[in-house]
Amino acid sequence: MQIIMEQQNETTKQNNQQSQITNKIQLLIDNIETVIKGKRSKIEMIVSVLLARGHVLLEDNPGTGKTLLARTLAQSIAANNTKGLQFKRIQFTPDLLPMDLIGSHIFDDAKKDFIFKKGPLFCNVLLADEINRASPKVQSALLESMAESQISIGDLTYKLQDLFFVIATQNPIEIEGTYPLPEAQLDRFFMKLSLDYVDSETEADIYRNYLKIDENLHAIKQVLSLNDILELQTETDKIYVHDEIIASVRNIVTSTRNDANILLPCSTRSGIIFIKCLKAFAFVNNRPFVIEDDIKTLAQPILHHRIIFKNSDARKKTLHSLVDKEITRLAKLKINN
Repeated sequence: MQIIMEQQNETTKQNNQQSQITNKIQLLIDNIETVIKGKRSKIEMIVSVLLARGHVLLEDNPGTGKTLLARTLAQSIAANNTKGLQFKRIQFTPDLLPMDLIGSHIFDDAKKDFIFKKGPLFCNVLLADEINRASPKVQSALLESMAESQISIGDLTYKLQDLFFVIATQNPIEIEGTYPLPEAQLDRFFMKLSLDYVDSETEADIYRNYLKIDENLHAIKQVLSLNDILELQTETDKIYVHDEIIASVRNIVTSTRNDANILLPCSTRSGIIFIKCLKAFAFVNNRPFVIEDDIKTLAQPILHHRIIFKNSDARKKTLHSLVDKEITRLAKLKINN
């Protein structure tokens, strides 16, 4: 009897801890929604990328809330229980130089020596606005920081913050004077998303209450701490993924290598990123395990920008076909998580 009671108490304790953890995620999403209206599903995906320790690329028209979302996310998280996370916004332009991101050595008269002045990459949340307007040399300056959370200058290597999250944007319409991101750069982004326009009812509500929304942005609450985010990232790693789910990820990735409509298929790293995001998305949705619907939801934003298709028709249909085939296979198995 004593053993049973102890087991029940331990189960209750674990459930309470899980509930507290989940509440933190929902607090963050709800807080962002006080400013970003009608886009909860996209906010959930962006938070999933954050918890998966990745970066996100937003491709959309001007005025859809990309910059506002990045700023609100950063302000919602307290660093050292004071101000929000260190947020930097860089407007990418053709004349931008790598040192404008990384920093440079300047001469210190007092010390009679050159000292390194850190650039805006040394922050927690970086908004790389219109990233495709900068030259490939500048774009490549982000590669090391996004992949390894460090910056190398000469013989020295500087570690970035424990939390380093890049939200990059690009405009799909204006392509004159832009430099399309190379595949190596695109591969660093865990997801590529479009925020899209809100529905007509939500848009009307925004027009009626734009003053209140603006007030919410300037008085945004800090609902989580930096340590909370780091703990949530650790908890994300513990989410259970069934072997058949892993097999489906593998099958989708390897199928891109054998499809006649695909010129550049997915790499093994694509599969690893897929698993990381599946875990994070399940966690954000208050589940301790991944389900097959998660694959269907995330396959497009995670894999599509990593593939080069033969033509526009293949671009629209091929990945959907590969994913649907795996979802059908999983449905027949009736997996019990």
